[in-house]
Amino acid sequence: MRLVPLLVCLATPALADPVADIVILGEVHDNPEAHIGQAAALESLTPTAVVFEMLTAGDALRADQDRDQIPAIWDTGGWPDYALYAPVFGALGAARIVGAAAPRETVRAVYGDGAATLFGVDAPRFGLDKALPDAQQTLREEMQFDAHCQAMPREMMAGMVEVQRYRDAVFARAALEALDTYGPPIAVIAGNGHARTDWGIPAVIARVAPEVTTHAIGFVEAQTDTPFDTVTIVPPAPRDDPCASLQTN
Repeated sequence: MRLVPLLVCLATPALADPVADIVILGEVHDNPEAHIGQAAALESLTPTAVVFEMLTAGDALRADQDRDQIPAIWDTGGWPDYALYAPVFGALGAARIVGAAAPRETVRAVYGDGAATLFGVDAPRFGLDKALPDAQQTLREEMQFDAHCQAMPREMMAGMVEVQRYRDAVFARAALEALDTYGPPIAVIAGNGHARTDWGIPAVIARVAPEVTTHAIGFVEAQTDTPFDTVTIVPPAPRDDPCASLQTN
C-alpha cells in the first residue's frame, strides 16, 4: 500500500496522484454531506467499478442490469433512505456496481463459528486465522461497547470485533476481485470504520496484495485521530441522540 501524507480539508478531497488502484471512500452513513463528497470524488476518479458495503452480490447484479430499480433494491436493505445515497449513484457514470455485503445469516454465524470458518480456505491469507494483538483487541472491543451506547454486555463485544474483521476481509476481497475483473481504478463505498488504514480494508489489501495501491478518504464530522490517507470534514448531520432511548434514570 502506498503511504500518502495525511491531509485535513474542508472541501472535496483531492485524490491520490497518480490515482491509486483502489480508492476507499468512507462515510458517516446518515450524513448527506458525506455522500455529496463521495459523489464528487467518484466524478473525479471515474472508476471502472464501485464496490458497495450496502449491497449483496445479487442485489448489485440486479442494480447493475437495471439502474431504474436501484431505489427499490436499496429500500430492502435496511440502510438510511435512498435519497441520501442518490448523489453517489448519480455519479457512477459507466462504473459497474459490485456488492460486498454478506448475507445476514452469514454475519450472524460469524459470532458462533468465527470469521475464519465463514470466510473459507483463504482465511489464513487474509489473516483471519490469527488472533489480534491483545492491545488492539481490547481497544476494538471498547470501541464497539461505546458504539453500542454501553448498553450491551461486554462479553458480546469480542463477537462484534470478529464480525468487523470478517466484513473488512470480505470488502477487501470484493475490491481485489473487481480490480482483476475491471481494472483500475476501483472505488469502495463503506463506513469510516472500514476505511481506516490501520486495520480496515486498506490494511487487509496491503497484507493480501502488497503490490496494489490504495488511498482511503474519511468523510468525518470533526477532527479525528482515526488514520486515513485523506480526511475531509463535513458538517454534522442533525440527528437525535441514538443512545437516549437506552439510557435509564
